[in-house]
Amino acid sequence: MISLVLVLLSSFLCHVATAGRTCPKPDDLPFAIVVPVKASYDPGEQIVYSCQPGYVSRGGMRRFTCPLTGIWPINTLKCMPRVCPFAGILENGAVRYTTFEYPNTISFSCNTGFHLSGASSAKCTEEGRWSVDLPVCAPVTCPPPAIPKFATLSVYKPLAGNNSIYGNKAVFECLPHYAMFGNDTVTCTAHGNWTTLPECREVKCPFPSRPDNGFVNYPAKQTLYYKDKATYGCHDTYVLDGPEEVECNKSGNWSAQPSCKASCKLSVKKATVLYQGERVKLQEKFKDGMLHGEKVSFFCKNKEKKCSYTEDAQCIDGTIEIPKCFKEHSSLAFWKTDASDVKPC
Repeated sequence: MISLVLVLLSSFLCHVATAGRTCPKPDDLPFAIVVPVKASYDPGEQIVYSCQPGYVSRGGMRRFTCPLTGIWPINTLKCMPRVCPFAGILENGAVRYTTFEYPNTISFSCNTGFHLSGASSAKCTEEGRWSVDLPVCAPVTCPPPAIPKFATLSVYKPLAGNNSIYGNKAVFECLPHYAMFGNDTVTCTAHGNWTTLPECREVKCPFPSRPDNGFVNYPAKQTLYYKDKATYGCHDTYVLDGPEEVECNKSGNWSAQPSCKASCKLSVKKATVLYQGERVKLQEKFKDGMLHGEKVSFFCKNKEKKCSYTEDAQCIDGTIEIPKCFKEHSSLAFWKTDASDVKPC
C-alpha cells in the first residue's frame, strides 16, 4: 500500500517538474521569421527560422528543438540583404545610390542637354535584381526654328528629320533694306526650344546734306535704306574731316557727318620746322598753305640756358597759332643764329 502511494507521488512530482521546463517565445532576429510562433513550447517541440524575402542567411542554425532545460540554444543566424549587381554606367548622365542592397533605390539623371528615356529610378528587388533596366540619356532636340518676318536662314545644319540637338545654332540674315534687332544667332536650349529670335525692321535714312565747301554723292533713288552708302569730298584747299564713306545705320541715321575744313595761310615767311620728324623749310613745304589737321613744331630759344626747344602748332579749320616763343629773323639779320641751329636743351 505504501509503495503504491510512493509511485503515484513520484509520478506527480515528475509531471510537475517536467511541466515547469517549457521554452519561452523565441528571440526575434532582424529580418527573420520563426514558425510556429507561440507563447511557450513543450520540450521536444521544434521551431524553424527563415529569412524574410530579400534577405539570405549567413551561418547559424535554422531548426531548434525545445530542450528539457527550457532554454533555447544560442542562435547565430544572421539574415543579410541581397545585393543587386552593379547598375552600370549611364552615358551622358549619372547614377546616384548609397548601396546596391535590397531594398534600396537608385536614381538616374541626365546631363544638361539630355533627357531620360526610361525610368528615373530602380529598386533592388527581393530576388536581387533591379526592378527596371538602365534608362538611356537621349539628346534634347529642337524643331526647326521659326523664321522671323523679312529674314532668311543663312546657317542651319539640322539632323535627320530636320531637327537640331542641344547646343546647335542657327544664323539669320535680314532681307535688303531691313535691319536686325537682336542676336542674329539662336541656340537650341536644354528645354528643347530656341533662344530669342531676332526681328527684322525696315529702316530708312534721310538724304545726306552737302557740306559747306564740299559735295556728297549717294544712290539716285527716291528713298535711302539701311546699309545704303554716301561718299563725301571737298573743294580745293579744304580737307574732309571725317570718313569719306558713310552708311545708313539701323537707327535711321548716317554713321557720320563729315565736314570740310579750311587750310591755313601762314604769316611766317621763313622758318625751319619739324614736320613728321624731319626738318623742313616752312616756306617751301607749305607754300600753298597748311591743310587742316597738319602739325609742325617751331624751334624756340632758351636765352638763359643758350639752347633750343620746340613747341607745336596745328592748323585747325583755317586757323593756326604760331608759338609766341618763335622769333622770325629778317633775311638781312645774317649775323643772328636761327633757333633751329642752336643745340637742343
